[in-house]
Amino acid sequence: MENSPKENTQLFFSKSGRPMDRTPFKPESSISERKQPCCGELKLFLCALSFVYFAKALAEGYLKSTITQIERRFEIPSSLVGVIDGSFEIGNLLVIIFVSYFGAKLHRPKIIGTGCLIMGVGTLLIAMPHFFMGHYRYDKFSPSNSTITISPCLQNLNKKLSLSVMEKSQSKVNKGCETEARTSMWVYVFLGNLLRGIGETPIQPLGITYIDDHASEDNAAFYIGCVQTVAIIGPIFGFLLGSLCAKLYVDIGFVNLDDLAIAPKDTQWVGAWWLGYLIAGALSLIAAVPFWFLPKTLMKHGSRKASISSSEISRFIVENPKEYHTHYQEKVSMLEMARDFLPSLKKLFGNPVYFLYLCASTVQFNSLFGMVTYKPKYIEQQYGQSSSKTNFVIGLINIPAVAFGIFSGGLILKKFRISVFGASKLYLGSAFFGYLLMLSLFAMGCDNSDVAGLTISYQGTRQVSYYERALFSNCNSGCTCSKTEWDPICGENGITYVSACLAGCQTSTGSGKNTIFNNCTCVAVTESKSGNYSGMVGRCQKGNECSKMFLYFLIISVITSYTLSVGGIPGYILLLRSIKPHFKSFALGIYTLAIRVFAGIPAPIYFGVLIDTTCLKWGIKRCGYRGACRLYDSYAFRYIYLGLTVLLGTVSIFLSIAMLFVLKRRSVYKNGNLCSNKGETMESTSSKKEHHTNSDQSFETLYWPGKETRL
Repeated sequence: MENSPKENTQLFFSKSGRPMDRTPFKPESSISERKQPCCGELKLFLCALSFVYFAKALAEGYLKSTITQIERRFEIPSSLVGVIDGSFEIGNLLVIIFVSYFGAKLHRPKIIGTGCLIMGVGTLLIAMPHFFMGHYRYDKFSPSNSTITISPCLQNLNKKLSLSVMEKSQSKVNKGCETEARTSMWVYVFLGNLLRGIGETPIQPLGITYIDDHASEDNAAFYIGCVQTVAIIGPIFGFLLGSLCAKLYVDIGFVNLDDLAIAPKDTQWVGAWWLGYLIAGALSLIAAVPFWFLPKTLMKHGSRKASISSSEISRFIVENPKEYHTHYQEKVSMLEMARDFLPSLKKLFGNPVYFLYLCASTVQFNSLFGMVTYKPKYIEQQYGQSSSKTNFVIGLINIPAVAFGIFSGGLILKKFRISVFGASKLYLGSAFFGYLLMLSLFAMGCDNSDVAGLTISYQGTRQVSYYERALFSNCNSGCTCSKTEWDPICGENGITYVSACLAGCQTSTGSGKNTIFNNCTCVAVTESKSGNYSGMVGRCQKGNECSKMFLYFLIISVITSYTLSVGGIPGYILLLRSIKPHFKSFALGIYTLAIRVFAGIPAPIYFGVLIDTTCLKWGIKRCGYRGACRLYDSYAFRYIYLGLTVLLGTVSIFLSIAMLFVLKRRSVYKNGNLCSNKGETMESTSSKKEHHTNSDQSFETLYWPGKETRL
């Protein structure tokens, strides 16, 4: 006669010596009371981690928005700005191994709080050079000096007077040169960004694992999704903050803004770049506070506690005694793990799907990192837009398109239940159409600005070669002008001149941005009718045709950003499904390391080096060293910036095609094996059914509460 489940339960507990008078389930009220502190602390941790993600994403977005501002303020080339941008990845790599290994064994919330403090200090350090460098100086025409008036064109009549004035100013230059030679303030920006990278390291690995360890399985995915959503919102606010600060002059509050001779659209304009770093640094420091009041571990959630207790109970009933031996064998020493590192790495790289995806992603991220880093500069130089408007457009249009694309990719996978092979096709298709759309951007550029002596001759004809001697012509031969100066004026003929002196201007009226230059002999060369031959401060604006091109560029850029982002989640799923489960953590670590080392660090540097080759007019520091670029060749800039982006994208597409062929061949091979083994499977099914029927009685005698859960 068979025993009932209740009798089996009593028999089990009587044999094991466990008392039966205790109720196995506690009232719901007591459970809710015990879960309340855990849920409250977990939600506090979730809110704190979301705020940290927002703060670090805002700082990263703001850094991208101030690339051109930093370049102009510190008078450095684009290649050096690329080094500064890559210092974040360098700092991250310095400590990621130690944090990932030791952080999980220590107090994770406090380690995250320490990282926030380091990140905040690093962000504040980036802004510090502003308070030690003095006021920003740019090339400008000074019409008067108390008792004497200097003409823009220093003619031979007043050459003696001009030389005495220039000698006095030269002594000031020499003093400034000594100060400038002693220090390079951009190093502080480099170190600050390096500290940001070090402080950011523990936030993602320790924060996500802390949520996953203490939240229920149903809530963990939702909580992590909330954190990642906040991380996408951060760069939007970073670029919008960059737009606001770029409108403000760098020395706001310390100089009279009415005396400025430059406007936000001028290439010499520097906004209040430092202000956003103070705000972002303060947010990071505030975000560190809650983590110091959170415990090392939280009480296990009810569902997870039950699963753990059931696994512990299952140890009393073992169907196979060898399971204990296997369990203890899994506890290997650190030495054995170290010995197994190289064989594991060899097996990982021996997986052709993983290796091809790793190569394709690394090349594609080179393309994306370079494109994103210098996109503000490209818009400013190609379409003549101000830094403020550029950052506003990127923050309000481009980044939301990227977020929507990532969401759409995940939704497509869930809606249509796409397989790994389908995910690889979606990944390849998004990259193919994204870079195909980018090809159309080659036709959406603007012509070079008409700058006398650089892009056109003083007679108004297009110039083929560019050299410094072309800045001088017969129309300004009677003037004593500097070839290193960059103080552009716009002549009434629509041509920009490097300075009022090189335009041959004899007189000036007004001051600051309202200065008008008259009797400019070089302006008269292209004018057939008589007049004042005047010019005004600043470069000539690009025509209406360029404004239309800018609008078309924005539309295609948004569609391209969305299309490329759709393949993000399918590519990530492809990475996880192409490897064995026990290699997942190791594979993700190698993937992250490869992206940072081979894309995050070098891409901004070599993009910057190639962009520097398109410069037509370099600024000169007071010591005579080369500073930041003032004018780029629009055609060369467009072909190098877009060409390099598309070239890298094309290489990644070919690697993705190779990966797709490998996946297809593997699926065909598996289907062939399934067909050949179909007969064997059908024959073994009947024998298995008989075996299960005979074992039903023994299964029932081993019944205990929670057995079904384990199975």
